[in-house]
Amino acid sequence: MFTGIIESMATVYAVAHEGSNIHFTMESPLTPALKIDQSVAHNGVCLTVVAISGNTYTVTAVAETLAKTNLGTWAKGDKINIERSLKLGDRLDGHFVQGHVDAVATCIEKQTLDGSWLFRFRFPQRYAALIIEKGSICINGVSLTVFNTGNDECTVTIIPYTYTHTNFHNIESGSVVNIEFDVLGKYLLCMKEVGR
Repeated sequence: MFTGIIESMATVYAVAHEGSNIHFTMESPLTPALKIDQSVAHNGVCLTVVAISGNTYTVTAVAETLAKTNLGTWAKGDKINIERSLKLGDRLDGHFVQGHVDAVATCIEKQTLDGSWLFRFRFPQRYAALIIEKGSICINGVSLTVFNTGNDECTVTIIPYTYTHTNFHNIESGSVVNIEFDVLGKYLLCMKEVGR
């Protein structure tokens, strides 16, 4: 379980294919604090640390993860948002994020405002019931509040700190991002459908 508050960015150091899996070796200032078998969110995707060497660590993405996320597009040098799992007793500054990405979304608009940035994203229409005005969403691992929601679109505003300290500064119109909808909405929708 995560909060969507990014701790650091990691750099993709190496990419290795093995069967249908991809092993990503990451370089990060958080590496000394990690341990094998620890869960770390990468652009919102919960991955397990399987090896540590010096200032790098390795995680593995399986076929299901690669099919639902943008991990298959990662290349050496890419900057990735990372967050370690939530500890009991910590402040919950974002919202409950599972690290289970639902789909990818495409940035369809980026505006530079006077002191902030506006991003509009389009996602698969089948997820429209999981998003509400002023609700929470997780994009590339970042907990955000959405507005101007439509059937398959939503808008978020990014403050300068988040823009600088996450990979949002690399997102442009046409960029593909990972998106996780609020787990509370998922359970409510399931209850409604079962109750029919």
